[in-house]
Amino acid sequence: MGGIDLANGVVGAVLGMLVAVLFQDPIQNSWYRLRARSKSAVRGLRRREESSPVWRTFSLGPLHTSALIVEGDGESSIPAQAVYIQVLDQEIELPPDMAGWRAEIEEESARLQAEGRTPLWNGPRYAVETVGISRTALDEQPEIHLRLRPTDYYTFLAAQQLDRRLADGTTPRSRYLDPDDPLSAPAFLQCSFAVNIAVVTADDILIVTQRSNRVRMASGVWNSSVNEGMSRHIDSSGRSAPDLYAVARRGMREELAIEPHEYALEMLALVLDIEKRQWSALLCPAQGRELRRYAGAYQQRGGGQMGTPDHRFRSVPPFGGHQVHAARRSHSPVGPCRTGALPSRTRTCPQPHPGGKGRGADNSPNSVNQ
Repeated sequence: MGGIDLANGVVGAVLGMLVAVLFQDPIQNSWYRLRARSKSAVRGLRRREESSPVWRTFSLGPLHTSALIVEGDGESSIPAQAVYIQVLDQEIELPPDMAGWRAEIEEESARLQAEGRTPLWNGPRYAVETVGISRTALDEQPEIHLRLRPTDYYTFLAAQQLDRRLADGTTPRSRYLDPDDPLSAPAFLQCSFAVNIAVVTADDILIVTQRSNRVRMASGVWNSSVNEGMSRHIDSSGRSAPDLYAVARRGMREELAIEPHEYALEMLALVLDIEKRQWSALLCPAQGRELRRYAGAYQQRGGGQMGTPDHRFRSVPPFGGHQVHAARRSHSPVGPCRTGALPSRTRTCPQPHPGGKGRGADNSPNSVNQ
């Protein structure tokens, strides 16, 4: 037995030496590759954590929108005197490789008119050159500084084609926009500024609108109570800059037939739809009307049923966060930039976002569909 054990030990030692000689390099190389891959994966995770944006868009539970709350906490009002607007003289021009897109829209409108059909509407509006946010020296209240440039609706329609291929294969989105810096963009891609107003009646009814299927942008989408674009022709008398509160009052009168003396407006947020590069001020009126009084006033002033040729109105009774959540989950699309500027009795205050570049919120109502 001792001789057999000795022989087995010798054979085992020889085989071990052969395996070590033949497979030492492959085993070591495999081990080093495994370690290198592990280190690379860890470094990649760290880089992703370090490079994650300090901003996030508005969300309502599991529902996410492309609306970035740039300023406003949903509770504190931003007064009219805290909004500074400067209108620059030079009109917006599209880059040469996008100018043809606007020409296509003009040609389409001319063709429709030649066929006896309704041509595409075009009107003067504003593009957003820059947006600045600051704080007052004493009480650190927010101040908003807007610089605008003249443009028109056809330019807006052309610039909304953010994912259309350019001649070199890129798109306006990939060429001009930085996903890590959502507040930085050329003015020709930001040819839209509107006010959105959330009207909640005294009997806790939220009034919402659904855009007509005949409109060019966001047709059929559920919207805020009042959505009014800033018009260069209507909202700027002479060479004076527009006033966001005046634009909102005009929208309340045109859409709901409610006069300024019947309510008091509060601006609660400034929002950017980062997907479409559309800016919006969110406001809420403090008033005491019940829903039936809105409908009655509208009919008395010639509106017939509540609604306009372009939009129709609905109400969401009774209004509360859980009803909004359920409605938002189960019905047709909602415009992302219609984040609810709603009364505090029915609103959860958005929480400041880390880093201070933007703000986000959970459990705060968005415009709903019902």
